[in-house]
Amino acid sequence: MTSAAGPRVVLVTGASSGIGRAAAHQSAAAGDHVVLVARSRDTLEEVAAECAGAASTLVLPTDISSDDEVAACVAAALQKHGRVDAVVHSAGVVAYGRTEEVPVDVFDQVVRTNLLGSVNLARHLLPPMRERDSGTFVQIGSIIGHIAVPTMSPYVVSKWGVRALTRQLQIENRDRRGVRICYVSPGGVDTPIYLQAANYSGFVGRPPPPVYRPETVARAALRQIDRPRDRTQVGIANGVMRLGFTLLPRVFDAIVGPMFPVAAKDLTHPVAPGTGNVLEARPQDDRLRGQQGSAVVGVLRNLRRRVGRR
Repeated sequence: MTSAAGPRVVLVTGASSGIGRAAAHQSAAAGDHVVLVARSRDTLEEVAAECAGAASTLVLPTDISSDDEVAACVAAALQKHGRVDAVVHSAGVVAYGRTEEVPVDVFDQVVRTNLLGSVNLARHLLPPMRERDSGTFVQIGSIIGHIAVPTMSPYVVSKWGVRALTRQLQIENRDRRGVRICYVSPGGVDTPIYLQAANYSGFVGRPPPPVYRPETVARAALRQIDRPRDRTQVGIANGVMRLGFTLLPRVFDAIVGPMFPVAAKDLTHPVAPGTGNVLEARPQDDRLRGQQGSAVVGVLRNLRRRVGRR
C-alpha cells in the first residue's frame, strides 16, 4: 500500500512457506517493497518470482536463530530502503516428542529459532523504528502459546515465550506511540510445518480442526499495519481452548491427552525419528500449503483406526 512516503517496506520472515509465503504474496499485491527472509536462497528466489505487483523484492537468506545473521539482514534491508515500515515475523520450526525423547540439539534449536529468533529481530529492528517513531512489528504466535498439549514440549515452551516477549515489548515501547507491537495467534493452519517438523512421536502431525488457510492468517497479520491491535486470535476454537485451559485445568488435561493424537496427528502415517527442517532447511518441502487433506476426514480415519485396534 502506497503512503505519502511511497510504497511501504515490509520485511517477512519465514517467507519460504505457509503464512510467511502468503504474507509475501499479499504484501506484494499491495504494491509494497517486500523483503523476503528465510534460510533457503533457492526457495526465496521462487517466492520473489511469485510476488507480482511488488514495488521491489529483496532476497535475504537468514537463519533468524543467529544474531549475527539477523544483524546483517536488517543492515542490508536498511541500506537498500533506508527504513523498515513493518515486520511480519512468521518463521518457526516444530518438534514432536515427549520432553525427554527430543534430542538436545533439536529441542534447543526449536527454542532458539522460535523464541530467541524473535529476540534477535526485536534487538535489531526496534531501535531504528524507535528512532523514527514509526513501525509495526507483527509477531505470529500460536494457540499453542496459550495452552499445553502432549508431545510438543519444545514448541509449546517457545510459543509461550514468544507471547511473553511480545507483552514485554509492548510495555517497553509505550513511550513511542508510532511503534506498535502486535501479536497474531492462529489455531490450525494448512501449512507444511507439520510435515517439516522433527518427529520422535511415531506419527506425522497435522493441523487440528478447524483448519484455516495461510492466506487468512497473513491477511490478519498485514491488517495490523494500518489498524494495529495488541492481540488478535485467528480461529473460532481458540477462545474455547484458552478458557478451558485456564478455568478448568483438570478437565482440560483429562481431555487433551486422548484427543490430541486423534485431532492433531495422522495415525495412519507412521514416521521414523528424524530432525525434519529444524537443524537445516529442506527447500524441497517448502510450499504455501501443507496439502494434508480434510482435517475432519483425518480425524474420522484416526478414530476408525483406534476403534479397530480394540
